[in-house]
Amino acid sequence: MGRYLTYRALMMIPVLLGTTFVIYAAVYALPGDPVQSLAGPGVVLPDSVAHAIRAHYHLDDPFLVQYGKYLLGLTHGDFGIDLAGNDVSTIISASWPVTVQLALTTWVIEGVLGVLLGVVAAVKAGRFTDFAVLGGSTLVLGVPYFITAYIAQIVFGVNLGWLPVSGVTDGWPLSYVVPAACLALFGLPEIARLSRASVLENMHADYVDTAVAKGLSRTRILIRHVLRNSLVPVVSMLGVNLGYLLSGTILIEGIFNLPGLGYQIFHGVQQHNGPVVVGISTLLVLAFLLVNLAVDLLYGVLNPRIRLG
Repeated sequence: MGRYLTYRALMMIPVLLGTTFVIYAAVYALPGDPVQSLAGPGVVLPDSVAHAIRAHYHLDDPFLVQYGKYLLGLTHGDFGIDLAGNDVSTIISASWPVTVQLALTTWVIEGVLGVLLGVVAAVKAGRFTDFAVLGGSTLVLGVPYFITAYIAQIVFGVNLGWLPVSGVTDGWPLSYVVPAACLALFGLPEIARLSRASVLENMHADYVDTAVAKGLSRTRILIRHVLRNSLVPVVSMLGVNLGYLLSGTILIEGIFNLPGLGYQIFHGVQQHNGPVVVGISTLLVLAFLLVNLAVDLLYGVLNPRIRLG
């Protein structure tokens, strides 16, 4: 297990370098002049001022030179300075808690409800409850979650006034319940279906017949044996989902006006603010890789048979 995790940790380095290179190249190739975007529409900067700004941010350097200086800064924990003179690390520090709270709230909702619905559907396989879970998950997958988000804003915020649907002034959990629930609809059906399939498969395994022969109760077999083995593929999907959620939920943060990392990336692209986009994206890629490494650790905890040397 130790050698495997060491290998996975080392493999993160080329993956991180490759993804940051692609992100940096994509931002470098964005159309438009970042200096002019900084000045604002209709404002003509003197050539001397524009040249000074370009020199300060190394915008006239070749692409590989700019990328190399960026990597050198990363080795010292420096994510750069944006075009307005703000430290990108400060922007990340202010925005990161919002994205983390939204991601974890969404993750808990889709994980708990998804596994619960999957187990119930598996236990009631072939009955109305099973068909209701499968049909409901299909229906949810057919509706884009941003449409659900707009409907939820109108119903729960405007018409009923039960919950806030914009900003984070009400704090956690009130400001995060509606956006997290809407975002959870994206992953919950897959978790429910995978949980159902995995539980059904394990319910017909040989060790279940052995446990029944020993006189163990159906509930004990389900919880202590079937569910534990069934959670291995579910944990994998939940880990990937958490990585995606921590990677910034641009659309939901924009709809609900949540000042998280996705919101900052969206506005960074609009304003051609490359240091913000690249810096935050690099952090999110690293978070995604670390979450997947943590999932590998959980594999061995849930199922010792898959531990490697």
